[in-house]
Amino acid sequence: MRMIIATLLATASIFSPLNSWAQSADVEATIKAVDTKALCLTLDDGKTYKVSEEFNFEGLKAGVKVLVFYTMVDGSRLVDDIEIV
Repeated sequence: MRMIIATLLATASIFSPLNSWAQSADVEATIKAVDTKALCLTLDDGKTYKVSEEFNFEGLKAGVKVLVFYTMVDGSRLVDDIEIV
């Protein structure tokens, strides 16, 4: 039993630095630009947020206030979810 717990703790300590590479956050801002070809949104905070190919841009245009939930991965902001405020 001790061996199993020690193995689990060792595995957890190895993978714990991976958590710092992907950080979730959210921001409330106004859309400055929508680029459906590049699959990204630019907000009035000056930052660009990438979206997946399946993302639905319906209702999103410049001037719309949104709440964006995103994850930082390798220096890019990837949108997890978005709500119109």
